[in-house]
Amino acid sequence: MREIKWVFVFFSLAAFLSMCGIGVAIGAQSVAGILGCTALLIVIMGFGFKTKKKMREEGKL
Repeated sequence: MREIKWVFVFFSLAAFLSMCGIGVAIGAQSVAGILGCTALLIVIMGFGFKTKKKMREEGKL
């Protein structure tokens, strides 16, 4: 049985909320909101992939 990696649950939830923020910003016609949420999504995804690579190299995945 596999163990849940909670850090990845957090990253996926944060990325999901950022994508929702993009949708809300589009609905509100807020260019600043769209750009901010898009930048946040890129940062969150980057940290997620970086963490996954580090854990693979350490043999934790």
